[in-house]
Amino acid sequence: MRPMTAVIALFALLAAVPALAENSLRAGDITVHFNALPSTTLTPEVARANGITRSANRALVNIAVRQGEPGADRAVPATVTVSATNLNGQRVDLRMREVREGEAIYYLGEARTSGHETLTFDLSVTPEGADKPIRTVFRQEFFGQ
Repeated sequence: MRPMTAVIALFALLAAVPALAENSLRAGDITVHFNALPSTTLTPEVARANGITRSANRALVNIAVRQGEPGADRAVPATVTVSATNLNGQRVDLRMREVREGEAIYYLGEARTSGHETLTFDLSVTPEGADKPIRTVFRQEFFGQ
């Protein structure tokens, strides 16, 4: 599978799973889109093409930063940091990596999960040229093996 085809397949999958609805936050003319889903929802081909480990105990975090009005917006590079905290208070900083395919820019990270677990994700996103970060928190429940 060509890399661009893998990216299109990844975003199509993320958009097609209603239970894993995407979240977004708008700050001025910047919109930050964020979500987390079990890595097993990806096909083996898409996971392989994007360097993602498919496992019942892995969550994929996906962040995209867009500038402008929806429909006429464009991807913008950003500094993205994400941490995940479980209900026991155990916190881990995720290693986020930037992926660029054509005009698309997004940030991927993976978090380990164990069994039935709820993770709280703390995001800090500083778009290129911005003075201060955009921060948000979201929670996602995972059902592992």
